[in-house]
Amino acid sequence: MGLSERERAILDFEGSWWTEPGPKEAAIKARLGLSASRYREILSGLIDSPEAQGAAPLLIRRLRKERDRRRRARYEGRPVGGRKL
Repeated sequence: MGLSERERAILDFEGSWWTEPGPKEAAIKARLGLSASRYREILSGLIDSPEAQGAAPLLIRRLRKERDRRRRARYEGRPVGGRKL
């Protein structure tokens, strides 16, 4: 089926958002015209999309690892950036 223009724009943005001036939320609104929560909702769906995996494999792999790390930390009751002692 392929990715829509908006989905491609979201992947492009997620791959380089730190180059934008100001907070990420402001850049999302200015560049994509989306609220931060709607952006995260769409990005979350893209993480599991085979089309997104084909279009941006390194980005999707990184996002999946981050998601899994956050899930594991919640399950174990640790802060996301915390270390196990």
